[in-house]
Amino acid sequence: MNIPIVYEDDWLLVLDKPAGLLTIPTPKDEKRTLTSILNEDAKNKGLTVHLHPCHRLDRETSGLIIYAKGKSVQKRMMAEFNCRRVKKSYVAFVHGSLERKEGSIRNPVDGLSAITDYKVLERRNNFSVVQVKPLTGRTNQIRVHFKQIQHPLVGETKFVFRRHFSLKAKRLCLHAEALEFLHPVTGKNIVLSTGLPEDLKKFLNSHD
Repeated sequence: MNIPIVYEDDWLLVLDKPAGLLTIPTPKDEKRTLTSILNEDAKNKGLTVHLHPCHRLDRETSGLIIYAKGKSVQKRMMAEFNCRRVKKSYVAFVHGSLERKEGSIRNPVDGLSAITDYKVLERRNNFSVVQVKPLTGRTNQIRVHFKQIQHPLVGETKFVFRRHFSLKAKRLCLHAEALEFLHPVTGKNIVLSTGLPEDLKKFLNSHD
């Protein structure tokens, strides 16, 4: 298993998920997901623990994802997410140049209140590198919010048509770079981060 482990203890496992891998099966019932890979690996090692995702990342999104070793710990960790006590930070490449260097998007997503803070890290020729901090956890929140303000993510295909943009990418340019949370068992403050994956680094190097 070549999926980097960023943090592990007796209760939690945090990995750097590669792009292109589902967290759990969709209604199409795909067999190979991050969850199935992890539990197959644990079984092959003779471990009795069963790993459960505490949140999800889209198939095309890379970065940090938390798994619990057992249902009870999963329930406690998911409660931290539901109470908005988990701080999440992403790096996104978005089309165009945002008018404001930093701001907050507060448009509803699927009829529910949603808040996304952002800060422009770098402006390129026809896209911007943005640090994104979703304060709520709506489905596809980051993707929807940036589409709503006319700066969809580079590589987006679900909410916009690729043909409308000259800048192309092989996948959605979104990476979950950092997490901060209180450990649901020990109470310890956990701060984790991971750098951009190689494909996003190559994209930056090849696009001024």
